[in-house]
This record gives sequence, C-alpha cells and structure tokens, in this order.
Amino acid sequence: MRFNVNNLPQISEAEFEVMKIVWKHAPISTNEITDKLLQTTSWSPKTIQTLIKRLVTKGALTYEKQSRVFVYTPVVQESEYIGQESNTFLNRYYDGNITAMLSAYIENNNLSETEIDTLRSLLAKRPKKGDH
Repeated sequence: MRFNVNNLPQISEAEFEVMKIVWKHAPISTNEITDKLLQTTSWSPKTIQTLIKRLVTKGALTYEKQSRVFVYTPVVQESEYIGQESNTFLNRYYDGNITAMLSAYIENNNLSETEIDTLRSLLAKRPKKGDH
C-alpha cells in the first residue's frame, strides 16, 4: 500500500516515537522495539504493543511472522511523513507561506548562525525554476 502526501496516516506523538525506532532499525521485532523504548520512556511493554498494533491498523507499519516472532517494517517512509507534517504546520500557522515562517524564526532568534548558513548553502545549490 502506498500513500500519497495527502493521505498518509495520522499518528500520535507516542506512535511517532515507535515509528522513529522502526525507521532507524527496520526490520525489527516486537521485543527489539519494546527494549529500545523501555530505555527512553516510562511506558509498559503492553502500552508499546498497543502502539505497534495501532500503527499496523493505520497502515503505517507492516509485519511478517518469522517463526514465532513478528518483524515490522515501515510502510510510510520517514521523509514522506516529516514532509507531510512540515506542510501541515506551514499551512496551519503561516498559510503556506514559508517566507513568513522563516522570517518569524529569524526575527525571534530561533535560528542559529549555523542554521542560517546551512539555509544559505541550500538556497545557493538549488537550481532556479526553469533550469534542469
């Protein structure tokens, strides 16, 4: 199942924590996901298993059974999801105007000099519209 940018599954912040583990370590078993999240959260193994099941139901994760172990892989790629969330944020708070968003960040000193230099570098590398 492939999603286009407009119909990626909506996932909660807790589910996103599970997805970060799967994106980084897939294919990954239930026990491996649980072990990694027990190191960084106060969640119970049962809570983690519930989050995994929700992500499967939502179509963000898929699994196959290998022997008696369930092994999960993402259906949604991290870059696709992050891109959708960025667009949602931009549309919700800045009416889709990225210049307004960056101006607000710069004016409120939310960007470091390093981040500004990185943005300059990215903009300098980008081909102008019409160039191929």
